[in-house]
Amino acid sequence: MKLYFGIDVGGTKLSAALVTGKGRILSRAKVSTPRAGGSRAVLEAVESLVRRVAAEGKVRVKDAQAAGAGLPGIIDARRGLVLNAPNIPLTGVPVAGKLKKLLKIPVAIGNDVNLGLLGEQWLGAGRGASDAVGLFPGTGVGGGVIAGGRLLQGAHGAAAELGHIQVEPSGPSCGCGNKGCLEALSSRSSIERELRREIRSGKRSLISSFADEKLALIKSKMIAKALSRKDPLTLRVVRAAAERLGSACVSLRHVFDPELFILGGGLIEACGGHILPVVQRALDADPFFRKLPRCKAVASELGDDAVILGAVALAKNS
Repeated sequence: MKLYFGIDVGGTKLSAALVTGKGRILSRAKVSTPRAGGSRAVLEAVESLVRRVAAEGKVRVKDAQAAGAGLPGIIDARRGLVLNAPNIPLTGVPVAGKLKKLLKIPVAIGNDVNLGLLGEQWLGAGRGASDAVGLFPGTGVGGGVIAGGRLLQGAHGAAAELGHIQVEPSGPSCGCGNKGCLEALSSRSSIERELRREIRSGKRSLISSFADEKLALIKSKMIAKALSRKDPLTLRVVRAAAERLGSACVSLRHVFDPELFILGGGLIEACGGHILPVVQRALDADPFFRKLPRCKAVASELGDDAVILGAVALAKNS
């Protein structure tokens, strides 16, 4: 039985699992990402976590064929190099090579959202699809594209940053520096921002009774609760975000012609019942594709395991 390690490196937590070549998770563990010590501390924490997962699975690290790791930011997968990583001190670090030295097995790395989509293609909502687009609205909007069975990487590892396609040129400012990006209009953060603005201007909403007085944090679960109680303001704000997401999917369909769109992340898990139908209606209403098979918008299935399983899929094929 061939074994692999799947690793998910995040700004707040590190996760790893021992996985069979068929995608069965044998053991898993997670720890907080070190806040001090720079790249060395992070990489040593990953090494320690992998060794712990191996011990719990009653194997040695060297018994595995390879390891795969998903990281945030712009990743040059071919060189195993992190070009830019937000919220984690790995920018400019040849992570694949350094982990290979620590673990003594081959290591492949990729963007975490891309690998999440790869995991869904292997064992989740996109199982068997050759062409798929993934959108993951949360704090931002992560994106990934599989075309002809392969992840779209681009010339610099920065392809499929779909959260930063411009939807409304005169729209709100985005963290990237542009205006009207999808991320600024359809992320959980954008919904939170709009709800906060409306409530502070005097609009009434059940959200006020779920969050603290300053509305400092409006979680996906709070939004879902307000939706379930048919709160008019929350319904309107979420529908507007869903409509912009649908418009973006229509445009992306014209570029990539995918078999399906896979939407995931905490916002979709909590509120997908209000978002996915709006996106599907937008796709169905496009007359250009009327004579072609229906392109479906579906929810991701693998949750937190998507990146780990996608990392294994990457390692298997590297």
